[in-house]
Amino acid sequence: MNTQLPSVMHAKDQAKRLRTKMLADGTEVGHARSLELVAHQHGFRDWNTMLAAIESSQKHGWAVGDRVTGTYLSQPFSAHIISVSALTPGWFKLGLQLEEEVDVVTSDSFSNFRKRVRGIVGPKGYSKEVTSDGKPHLQIDLV
Repeated sequence: MNTQLPSVMHAKDQAKRLRTKMLADGTEVGHARSLELVAHQHGFRDWNTMLAAIESSQKHGWAVGDRVTGTYLSQPFSAHIISVSALTPGWFKLGLQLEEEVDVVTSDSFSNFRKRVRGIVGPKGYSKEVTSDGKPHLQIDLV
């Protein structure tokens, strides 16, 4: 599965190039079928699912270089996105470079500071994984 999600225009261009190549090789394929094949190449079951994932990623506006805020292990942060990968429709793996270190240990005995974190967040901006008190490991504030 290709984890880098193209724009809608780029995906449609891929489908057009695929149709042209297949026709040159002697196989005629319709536009809808070529869109389905491009979706499969990116790991999606069909074009509509891929289109929804693309639109969802654009709705959140997550792109490399963007600034986001949220909480990581219940600690507030500001960060810049250093990587974005689409996993399944609505779910994304984000790499974050925190502007200030965050102590991820609640113990008074020691500390563990993080400056860079990665996590998988869903359509509502938070991870499935939760801490012992039920709060998401990673939560991105949606604007």
